[in-house]
Amino acid sequence: MALFNILVGAALLLFGRRLFWLFVAGVGFVVGAALATRWFGAGSDWMTLAIALAFGVISALLSVVLRRLVVALSGFLAGGYVLYRLALDLQHEPLAGIAFFLGGIVGAILVIALFDWALIVLSALTGATVIVQNLALDRSASALLFVVLLALGVAVQAKGLTRKAPAPEQRKPDAT
Repeated sequence: MALFNILVGAALLLFGRRLFWLFVAGVGFVVGAALATRWFGAGSDWMTLAIALAFGVISALLSVVLRRLVVALSGFLAGGYVLYRLALDLQHEPLAGIAFFLGGIVGAILVIALFDWALIVLSALTGATVIVQNLALDRSASALLFVVLLALGVAVQAKGLTRKAPAPEQRKPDAT
């Protein structure tokens, strides 16, 4: 299961903004895997994979049909997942539900207000989180890898943003 999670994390990290449906499917997959693990335990890899894939496919289909709603929902799930994992990693399990809800609200607001940049940041955050949590590293190595992956994901995705053409008065006249 860790390999699937790392692959989904890498796809989110590098392509989340460019392929919106991939971002939504990837977030659905990650949240579905987390829920399935919580519901059925870590020993049921096939059940976890089936539920994660179902969440991912349903999320991708909904993203095509209900784009605006799915934008807000995917922002909610991505932001919620990142803070949920942070609460669990910091040994604050009783606060994990509240962290998920607050992270979800922030994520939804970010995605709605700053669509491209929110997708870049949230998909890079989610991808880096998924990759790091599926590697057996000590706390300091995990933190360093997380920061490096986050920076890499943001840089790769931001490079794909198109530049706006300069205003007519800023263009250089033709030499002809």
